[in-house]
Amino acid sequence: MALRSFTMPASGRSPPRFAVRRAYRFFSVSAARSQILDVAALPDRTVPHYHQTKTSSLLSLHWPQPPRNILLMPKLHAPQVARDAVEFAKYIHSNYPGLNLIFEGHIAKDIHETLPFPIYTTAPSSAPTLFAKKIDLVTTMGGDGTILRAASLFSMHNSVPPILSFSMGTLGFLGEWKFNEYKRAWRECYMSGCSVTVEDLVDPHTRAAVAGQDNPDFIPLSGWDSVRGNGQCMGPSRASKILLRNRLRVGIYDSAGRNINAQIIPTSTAEPDLGPPTAETNHPRPTLASPPYLHAINEVSIDRGSHPHLAIIDIYVNSRFLTEAVADGILISTPTGSTAYSLSAGGSIVHPLVKSLLITPISPRSLSFRPLVLPLQSKVVLKLSLRNRGRELPVSIDGKRRVGVTIGMEVRVEGEKLEKGPEGWRGGVPCVIRASSDGGPEDDDSWVGGLNGLLKFNYPFGEPVEEP
Repeated sequence: MALRSFTMPASGRSPPRFAVRRAYRFFSVSAARSQILDVAALPDRTVPHYHQTKTSSLLSLHWPQPPRNILLMPKLHAPQVARDAVEFAKYIHSNYPGLNLIFEGHIAKDIHETLPFPIYTTAPSSAPTLFAKKIDLVTTMGGDGTILRAASLFSMHNSVPPILSFSMGTLGFLGEWKFNEYKRAWRECYMSGCSVTVEDLVDPHTRAAVAGQDNPDFIPLSGWDSVRGNGQCMGPSRASKILLRNRLRVGIYDSAGRNINAQIIPTSTAEPDLGPPTAETNHPRPTLASPPYLHAINEVSIDRGSHPHLAIIDIYVNSRFLTEAVADGILISTPTGSTAYSLSAGGSIVHPLVKSLLITPISPRSLSFRPLVLPLQSKVVLKLSLRNRGRELPVSIDGKRRVGVTIGMEVRVEGEKLEKGPEGWRGGVPCVIRASSDGGPEDDDSWVGGLNGLLKFNYPFGEPVEEP
């Protein structure tokens, strides 16, 4: 790298030391630009705490220390969303020092030259291990499909980082925030529940007074005070609300009763819409532990695929035979997935706080075969009937085909348990929920708004749509 020259003073003396330092362009300054670094070099994730309250069925988000490793996931093949992601990345890098911004590999390659600071990524085959170990918080920018893509990155793990979603897609039923609110949304999530009892922490005398309080819940800032432009924490009682969305645990078993999940392309290693999978993505690294279950946030489905004949599937609930389904296919859905494929197939709409799973037939032969809602702890087994004409039927998890099943194989599905242990909550997908817009209860504000605003629930025929 060439150094800038300077003129020797007429006196013959060397220029002042500070003048020399100003004349050089240090490598350490320029090297930070346009780099893609390895996620493996980042510190391990900060696991948030989720507190239950008496006034809400939602949980409260509390960070024990500021999150550092942030995964940004913009919608694929959307240039404007990619530009918004760059704007958002520049904002949080400038105003929230010390954050490490992570992107999926193909996105990092496309945008890193537009960012004046390094970003992080990893190979798709390493994502299942590294993302679960390193990422503190996920921010999605897109529609419901982008949120599903984010959840799929952790499909082999019980612990999922919080997801802060911006609705920038076609439907956005799961999206909570509009992108023009990103500054407020990010601050509320990033500083959620930090244990400071006063709002103004700019004055050093105020800080000293707070530090001397007899408050067992007080924790020094240790990072939040570096936020540029405000110097304020939200306080322990002002925490973002978290909705833990239940997932399904899915196990595929061969005719000998062996779990073959390890042979299925994990949802977390298959980057979508990038062409056929490579040999590397077809076969996960041997260092990955073979999980007994994969997880689905929406649904698991078996369908007849390209076969002209209806699928014939035996359904068992808690080891008892329920029925022989003759239909285009069968869906096992979560409450979150009740407004997705299941709804299109005639299934019920279920509130995401209802601990349940749904069985929905896809175009059944018998009109008396109706959708069912079962307790979350129910164990459902799907088997191809001996009368099934198709040689192999596809199994899809959250809309992506994962394996073909034949006679003798089983698909075992049950609801994922949400458990609170010594290290905090395990299970589910924690989604950051925005506060109620009218001061009402927060538990169902966005859900009701989605039914009315997006699905036009029971909207009268022939009347014009009123603008909000």
